[in-house]
Amino acid sequence: MSTTTTWIARNVSRLRPARGKAATDKEEGAAARHKAEPERSTHERLQATLRRGDEALSPRALRQLLTQLQEAAAPRVSEIEGGRRAQAVAAWYAGAPAPERRDLWLLMSEQFTPDVAHMKSAHQRYEAAMGTSDAPHAEAHLRRALAAPRTRLLQRFSAFPEGMRFLVDLRAELLPRLKHDKCLLPLEAELEQLFSTWFDVAFLDLKRLSWDSPASLIEKLIKYEAVHDIRSWADLKNRLDSDRRCYGFFHPRLPHEPLIFVEVALVDEISSSITPLLDESAEAADIQRATTAIFYSISSTQTGLRGVSFGDSLIKHVADILMQEFPRLRTFATLSPIPGFRAWFAKHGALQLQRLDARQLAELGRAVGFEPPQAAHVLAAADKALELPAKSPVRQLLMHSAARYLGRELQDGKPLDPVARFHLGNGARVERLNWAGDPSSKGLKQSFGLMVNYLYDLKRIDKHRDLLAQGEVPVSGEIEALCRD
Repeated sequence: MSTTTTWIARNVSRLRPARGKAATDKEEGAAARHKAEPERSTHERLQATLRRGDEALSPRALRQLLTQLQEAAAPRVSEIEGGRRAQAVAAWYAGAPAPERRDLWLLMSEQFTPDVAHMKSAHQRYEAAMGTSDAPHAEAHLRRALAAPRTRLLQRFSAFPEGMRFLVDLRAELLPRLKHDKCLLPLEAELEQLFSTWFDVAFLDLKRLSWDSPASLIEKLIKYEAVHDIRSWADLKNRLDSDRRCYGFFHPRLPHEPLIFVEVALVDEISSSITPLLDESAEAADIQRATTAIFYSISSTQTGLRGVSFGDSLIKHVADILMQEFPRLRTFATLSPIPGFRAWFAKHGALQLQRLDARQLAELGRAVGFEPPQAAHVLAAADKALELPAKSPVRQLLMHSAARYLGRELQDGKPLDPVARFHLGNGARVERLNWAGDPSSKGLKQSFGLMVNYLYDLKRIDKHRDLLAQGEVPVSGEIEALCRD
């Protein structure tokens, strides 16, 4: 290589970083400006020519997608044809990355809203007609005006065979985004409202699941079990043995997916520990002598159906079926975890200590080795909860605190604990606390091993619901005494 060529190559290479840096600075400056700009609505993007910043679909692609949605929702199109068009959109969605899927959600939320002028006019007519003979017509007119085209669009997605599965999965994907993505609230609210109708108990099938059920269905039990993990096929077989029952609600459009299922043990008294119920080597009980049905695991399987309640109907239906099969059954109760208790006590333990008198505080201090004792000392001692004797001050404090947590603590009129919220909302009452009811690592981590029985008194379910609506948690005398002491 000549001297001149070498000099040119060396100096040109020196110039490249400077140009690259300038270009990079320019690009970073443009990106920063775009980031500082507010996100454009789909109305603005549809009118634009160029994509901006982090927008997924270009304006042209967004317009094409909107056209597909509009064609699927068109009133003049039959349900079958509309479903076929919606299915094409669902096929696109299956292969789309997350940002492009969000663009679809935004279009559904922002482009299929009620006609504002029509809605305002209908509302004015309704207000003017109140108390007159025109009121029924005005109300009907207002209801039609409030209906969003989004409803018809979602109905078209439900029309093709896998459409219901598509919508349920879509909402499951959507839900975690709502906290920071308020633009999507209209779509989520519409889905929840439709699901509340489509998945009403009147349209569900209650089926018993047994060891003879199809393997694909039995595998779903393993997959969706949310309370006590199924460790093996032997464990599963034990839960489906002759002294057990398992029932699930199914929807005709999701025939191979239990929406919620309950596992039941048929015994002669209310169970105080999960260990014997999960003991694979235990002999099956004599079900003809069973007087008590213990609901020891209830699992919802579809995240996309969150907020759609059919748990109370499941329990009532199962109770009816069991009473027909076993006339001796008189008691229906749960053996339930208390998943929020340990976290609650870690936060509010100091307040629980303030409830103790001087003697109790001194006894607790001697037990934990610190005087005056602090909540942290109790938590440290509670790490060995299974070793604590019945009269241990630590154990007594935890029992009283758990009773107050379940029987007194409400937020917005609802129990703090999620499992308590479910059962108490379904009309049960807090019946009994069970020390070392769940000695597993999960049970100790959640609630120091404590479990609780919720009693379903079928004649008092409505009464218990009324009490809860008035801000009073229905509890047994035993739990009431623990709350007061």
